[in-house]
Amino acid sequence: MKQISITDFEKTFLNRQPKSIGVYHYYSVLIPLVEKNGELNILYEVRADNLQKQPGEVCFPGGKIENDESPEDCAIRETVEELNIDSKDIRIIAQMDFLHTYSNFTLYTILGVLDNKAVSNLSVNEDEVKEIFLVPLSFFVENKPEVYLLDVVPKIGPDFPYEKFNMQNGYNWRKGKSNVPFYRYKDRVIWGLTARITNHLIELVIENK
Repeated sequence: MKQISITDFEKTFLNRQPKSIGVYHYYSVLIPLVEKNGELNILYEVRADNLQKQPGEVCFPGGKIENDESPEDCAIRETVEELNIDSKDIRIIAQMDFLHTYSNFTLYTILGVLDNKAVSNLSVNEDEVKEIFLVPLSFFVENKPEVYLLDVVPKIGPDFPYEKFNMQNGYNWRKGKSNVPFYRYKDRVIWGLTARITNHLIELVIENK
């Protein structure tokens, strides 16, 4: 291999978009606002019972970002597929903050408004969605989530070669914490990342009101 030059670096990184180091998956969800009877609501889905991942859990419409697809495009596509509505019934307000998780995926969040008439007449994709429900925004303003703190601890196998690093006594690996919030609304439990996103949205709006 010939010697690497400055020009090689410049050529490699010209127009290259930065991304996460390592194996990461990227997902995007829509936070759907729905105005009904003069009151603002957030729409949630209940995942179909036959799904392999998180069956029966409460979530937002969304899914994995495909190649050359923006987070906004993904959120719209997945919402259209899951709720069987038209893309013209979705009005995007903004791309919100995103989450990096310890389980190697990044979750983008898109805030949008769904047409109330379309929501009232929709028939969900039953392969993915069991049902939908609305929660008044006022509920989240008036009720903070309960929060459970979860320790994130590295699990190091007995075959890790500490001796190669002159660490016969092991190593003080970094540990972390993850907060798991949850809301109880009537007979529903909204928890995990969906609750974190919801709480973050409410905090941002209250701060800027």
